[in-house]
Amino acid sequence: MTTTPTLLEVEEVGTPAAAGGSPASARRILRIVTQDKGALACVLFLAIVVLMAVAAPLITKLSGWGPYAFDSAAIDSSLGGVPRGALGGISGEHWFGVEPQNGRDLFARIVYGARVSITISLAATLLTGILGVVLGMLAGFYRGWVDQVISRVMDFLMAFPALIFMIAILSSLPAGNRPVLLVVVISAFGWPYLARVIRGQTMTLAGREFVEAARASGAKELQVVFREILPNLRGSIVVMTTLAIPGYIGTEAGLSFLGVGVSPPTASWGQMISSSVSWYSVDPMFFAIPGAFLFLTVLSLTVLGDKIRTAIDRGEAPS
Repeated sequence: MTTTPTLLEVEEVGTPAAAGGSPASARRILRIVTQDKGALACVLFLAIVVLMAVAAPLITKLSGWGPYAFDSAAIDSSLGGVPRGALGGISGEHWFGVEPQNGRDLFARIVYGARVSITISLAATLLTGILGVVLGMLAGFYRGWVDQVISRVMDFLMAFPALIFMIAILSSLPAGNRPVLLVVVISAFGWPYLARVIRGQTMTLAGREFVEAARASGAKELQVVFREILPNLRGSIVVMTTLAIPGYIGTEAGLSFLGVGVSPPTASWGQMISSSVSWYSVDPMFFAIPGAFLFLTVLSLTVLGDKIRTAIDRGEAPS
């Protein structure tokens, strides 16, 4: 379910300082995003989702219903638990309606589901980034047996159909702390894609003049890797990690949909969509609302990542 972002061209720089022009890059990215109405809309929506995730307890306190509170008065037990009222029970008391059968507030579940999705995807991206960047740089810089070992591990992991093995592994593990297990499993299959790109770019940068100058000045090999080469990979790392986040959100939702992700009663958008399958014809809002939030979040992150890639590509293009 994860996708491999497009490989960027290696930045043509003469010194580490030129590659690390982060203020100029940040201004260029900001300018491109602010000039695009679609990108601005994506940023606004993502800001709302992040705010929901961060302030979930406060928001649900204001709405009056928590994610685990049952409202039996909001459902019609004589009709099998169908929400009372139009559009799945949307009202001033339940802003997004309620879940069929149990009457849990859908708005509160969406808010806490955002917290789960954002937390897992960011944690998986961070772990994937650390593993992919460090191992990719080491393989590309040292080459030889170090490159052989790391490359074979990458080939081994990339040869697996990731989603099938994620399902198999998570199904065989005890429930435990599911968010942590999801982060570990997603990262285990995700880091080779980043590492392969970083490895190739490190091989190119390792023969450049500023690297040779650092070696001639007496810098140790690890200092050369992390002080000279790493800053020149910043653009690629930013783009690939930005584009990885929506993939990991989709992966978490897919695993939860299939019943091997976040365990009930913890709220998850994928789990909510799975629960809504048998209620499509009776209460379509139960499916539409979490489905819309999942779709718009992944779309917004993908569009934003593409705009960032465009900004970095323009900075790399010769004038």
